[in-house]
Amino acid sequence: MARYAYTIPRNTRGEGRILLIFTKKSFLWTIAFAAIGLFVGYLPVGVILKHPFIGIAITLVLALIGFLIATLKVPNSTNFEIFRKTGGENIDEILIRAINFKKQRNKIYLYHKGGDDNE
Repeated sequence: MARYAYTIPRNTRGEGRILLIFTKKSFLWTIAFAAIGLFVGYLPVGVILKHPFIGIAITLVLALIGFLIATLKVPNSTNFEIFRKTGGENIDEILIRAINFKKQRNKIYLYHKGGDDNE
């Protein structure tokens, strides 16, 4: 008797998520910004000024900002020039590209709107 192996189709969407809302990328961005929030908000405000709730609020706000940077995309719109060029891309990829661009010196980039290569 021959045995055959078949793959059973199943819904695998969301299996790579942590705590149902975090992808690996958004979880790392959230943790990184929360760590910055701990050093900026919680330690100086919470420990020195004896107001821990303000420090915790600053930490949570920065963690939310990190989550939003990793999760959201730039909207597609023709009203603004920046949205026309970056519409549909992830915000974190744009930030990383901008940081790398600022690191490079003495380079000029031109934006060319299609057309003939001879122009």
